[in-house]
Amino acid sequence: MSPQPFPLVTLKPKKEQSLKRFHPWVFSGAIHYIDREPEEGELVRVVSSKNEFLGIGHFQIGSISVRIVSFDDVEIDNNFWIKKLQTAVGLRANLGLFNNDQTNVFRLIHGEGDGMPGLILDYYNKTIVYQAHSIGMHHLREQLARLLKEVLGDNLVAVYDKSEKTLPFKADINPKDGYLLGESGQTIVKEYGNSFKVDWIEGQKTGFFVDQRENRRLVRDFSKNRDVLNMFCYSGGFSFSAMQGGARLVHSVDASAKAIELANENVKLNFENDPRHEAFVADAFDFMRDIKDKYDLIILDPPAFAKHRGALRQALQAYKRLNAKAFEQIRNGGFVFTFSCSQVVGKEQFREAVFSGAAISGRSVKILEQLNQPADHPVNIYHPEGEYLKGLILYVD
Repeated sequence: MSPQPFPLVTLKPKKEQSLKRFHPWVFSGAIHYIDREPEEGELVRVVSSKNEFLGIGHFQIGSISVRIVSFDDVEIDNNFWIKKLQTAVGLRANLGLFNNDQTNVFRLIHGEGDGMPGLILDYYNKTIVYQAHSIGMHHLREQLARLLKEVLGDNLVAVYDKSEKTLPFKADINPKDGYLLGESGQTIVKEYGNSFKVDWIEGQKTGFFVDQRENRRLVRDFSKNRDVLNMFCYSGGFSFSAMQGGARLVHSVDASAKAIELANENVKLNFENDPRHEAFVADAFDFMRDIKDKYDLIILDPPAFAKHRGALRQALQAYKRLNAKAFEQIRNGGFVFTFSCSQVVGKEQFREAVFSGAAISGRSVKILEQLNQPADHPVNIYHPEGEYLKGLILYVD
């Protein structure tokens, strides 16, 4: 029995089955009684209606009331968290991501996939960007930063907390981004030999979309002698992967002028004075209105169209319109790489939206490959919701 005096959360009858299958979330509707009101982010013990121990997790106000960090009745101390971190580091080491001359940017902790719900850690050439999506992980930030240094040693020089915009808005806190350990400015990272300028302070997400690493490599392999359009280009990753693969020309498009500036800087890092690349600040639908037969490889990697279930229908319509436009405009024999990073959009829903876009275009469209997130974004087999990135390689004739 754990000696720690956590508040006790008792579930309603027959609401324990998902936890017995190791799903790490407790929904508010499953709770019968809490013996004393926990503070948000506090650890609680969860038991069944028959007082069976089910797990220990962080309490939070909202639909997901508890995120389980342990299904074993153990002490939650420094050693507990060190073991979690060592397991995650061990996986990335086995994947060959540490001490790699060609790639030094990857995800170190992927929330539920690494048994640490509510926490994202991205590794940028010895700097970690810490992003909490739960109050519990926010409260742990300084402790975990110290433990990360203990685990990683010389492989870590700084930890930057970028949780200001990711924490639940209902929480009664006033988070501020800033360094938890050490300090480092903008840095240059490498991915399969390409260099990227990363700005975790001002940039989107943690500074870079690390989840598209393997898909960018696939774009490289498909790009030889092709004219490539990279929509929603952000920092230009797909663009210079295409250039690395021998594309004839590459056009990068984003509605953000800052993103285009960053994309141009990154192209310059890898292909200075290369005339094949041009970037445009433009709305995606406006840009794609009249590009008939101009490109034979189009990449569609939009931001999350649906960040909550209420936006699902509208998001599916947007995916349908976007893909229909690409199918209508691309040359015969062209390839479309299309993605959704919206967690609330399921694989089948995304495919149906793409199917509808193909039907609207009237073109012949074939699925060549189904794409997903890379191995450093593991999916807990008991938590399929963690498989958020969906993609397709399509052939259009």
